[in-house]
Amino acid sequence: MTDYRIAPSILSADFAQLGEEVRRVLRAGADFVHFDVMDNHYVPNLTVGPLVCEAIRPHARVGGAADGAPAVIDVHLMVSPVDRIVPDFARAGANIISFHPEASDHIDRTLSLIRDQGCKAGLVFNPATPLHYLDHVMDRLDLILIMSVNPGFGGQSFIPEALHKIRLVRQRIDAYRAETGRDILLEVDGGVKADNIAAIARAGADTFVAGSAIFGKRDADGGYLGAVTALRSALATA
Repeated sequence: MTDYRIAPSILSADFAQLGEEVRRVLRAGADFVHFDVMDNHYVPNLTVGPLVCEAIRPHARVGGAADGAPAVIDVHLMVSPVDRIVPDFARAGANIISFHPEASDHIDRTLSLIRDQGCKAGLVFNPATPLHYLDHVMDRLDLILIMSVNPGFGGQSFIPEALHKIRLVRQRIDAYRAETGRDILLEVDGGVKADNIAAIARAGADTFVAGSAIFGKRDADGGYLGAVTALRSALATA
């Protein structure tokens, strides 16, 4: 049975109380904290940098407990150029760092840089980005992220054609695992909600970034158990 992971995107969180928001989603059962970094150059928006990642690191604990083990901070870099900022995020507490192939002059070198910093490495594909960038770097990847919206802003609608792309990537990952015994996470980001997450899982995804589907549905007590539970209940039908 597939081990599914929920990764709330703090892009949709209340930034006035970001540490508490991180604790709330982890208490609700989230697996990763997804951290979107935009530079107003590669994408038309400007968000947060390493200092904010460093600030939330103490709050990112499994189960949202102060004495819990460190939870995974999943950093998605929508910046160009990318290499300069990678070590800063590694020092700030990132566990996974992903980037877009168009943002790197030397993809293999950037993947090596991320791994040399002690982080897991991911490659991100926009809706119209071809998958041939995967051809010679599977051995350096820990995660592949398929964007099901065009990056830059939260709250967009899921692009259905992304399902076909997810299936193609799942085929590549399964073939690679059969050959090497090593697995690669397949993450999807953009318009993921309770009413489509099962279809996304059936296409082959195992890790799901959700922003407004979680942070836009706060419980009466201020938490997010209802939103995370709704996603997991939908995944159970996949």
